[in-house]
Amino acid sequence: MDVTEILKRFDAELRRAPVPADPDYRVERLAEVTRIVGPGPDVHDNCVLWSGLDAATADAVIAREASYFAGQGRSVEWKLYGHDAPADLGARLAAVGFAAEEPETLVALDLDGALPPPVDPEGVTIERVIDPVRFGAIDDLMAAVYGADEDWRSDVLGAELAAAPDRLSVYLAMADGHCVSAGWIRFNPGTVFADLWGGATRPHWRGRGIYRALVAKRAAEAKGRGFRILTVDASPESRPILERLGFRALTTTTPYVREAGA
Repeated sequence: MDVTEILKRFDAELRRAPVPADPDYRVERLAEVTRIVGPGPDVHDNCVLWSGLDAATADAVIAREASYFAGQGRSVEWKLYGHDAPADLGARLAAVGFAAEEPETLVALDLDGALPPPVDPEGVTIERVIDPVRFGAIDDLMAAVYGADEDWRSDVLGAELAAAPDRLSVYLAMADGHCVSAGWIRFNPGTVFADLWGGATRPHWRGRGIYRALVAKRAAEAKGRGFRILTVDASPESRPILERLGFRALTTTTPYVREAGA
């Protein structure tokens, strides 16, 4: 598939009509947007995932969505992709209190081609973990890398695994009994797509091939399950690594966040 075809299917299958693994997350498909409404008020629970707007409709729809989530006391992320219309959508979001966070690049790997080669980092074991009790190691890892507010993932991943165990695989990179990196993969049934998440590595363990090892393990699993395209929202740090492994850039993605009290 070429980039245009991948993006077209990505928008239709994953953004316009997503199927959450956790039944506590509700999809609301309106004419102009697709919303994800989660169980809580935090920003990681609530999202505008897709929009079909133009210059004439954008401001009214943005105001409506801001009012909808604020009226429920919810923070919300509007996930803006580089090919979304109108071209000034980001500025329109900012005008009503959505704050842009760091942009990333959506990259994709065609799993019908060459897979990332297996990597065996010295002193590190990559484990697929199915006991959600061990997901607490991910919270500790994220808090160490990004700060104390990054301690919610174990609850989200545990709920997903309980609701649909065939849609999620979690991998920990272990060294000396400690989690030094972690990554997970979500499988989207009825689509050609699987997507990678995580990959944070403790600072003194970086540069040893652990991130590449996690990517290779998950890519091999996706290929074995019959998925065709593997996607990642790549940070500026991970994008060069992924491109060396065969991923191609599709578009940018920027979270625009509006806090409940804005």
